[in-house]
Amino acid sequence: MSFLPTGADSVQKSKADPQAARPNGVRVIKKYPNRRLYDTDTSSYITLVEIKQLVMDDERFVVRDAKTNEDLTRSILLQVILEEETAGVPIFTEQVLANIIRFYGHAMQDFMGSYLEKNVQIFMDLQKKMTEQSKVLTPELLQQFVNVQSPMMQGMMGTYMEQSKNAFVQMQEQMQRNSEQMLAAMGLKR
Repeated sequence: MSFLPTGADSVQKSKADPQAARPNGVRVIKKYPNRRLYDTDTSSYITLVEIKQLVMDDERFVVRDAKTNEDLTRSILLQVILEEETAGVPIFTEQVLANIIRFYGHAMQDFMGSYLEKNVQIFMDLQKKMTEQSKVLTPELLQQFVNVQSPMMQGMMGTYMEQSKNAFVQMQEQMQRNSEQMLAAMGLKR
């Protein structure tokens, strides 16, 4: 059981250490009807750019509607993505966006979300590994390293492709199990 300070002690601790007042160590951002975002840690209004920085800093946070306490975090993260996509060099092509839209309401929607999540995590792990290895490289070696033709880069990309393939195979196996369960429930065996 965790102890949360109350009363004046809580106010004093939250001023000294904003994380002490956080529920579950998660920073709380409140969204008001005027569409402004209020950071309860800093007691100030923040922008989507600052929300992006929280993400970049791996800061755990939740965005809540100030009136209803509804979790709006996904909505705000989508707004950050929209800002990024329209401001500079987009990650998603029109074709990718159209394909993602096609999965909404489709029987494969849950599988696609899981597959994308696993692949992005695999890619983030690869990026982290590359960053760690690049710290020990000289600029010349770094240039060779990021060259797609280098054996080290080919090995890392091969690992990524293998992990991506495994994630896809797991998705297919899950679909197979779900289909078999559904057929069995209807009295049809395969």
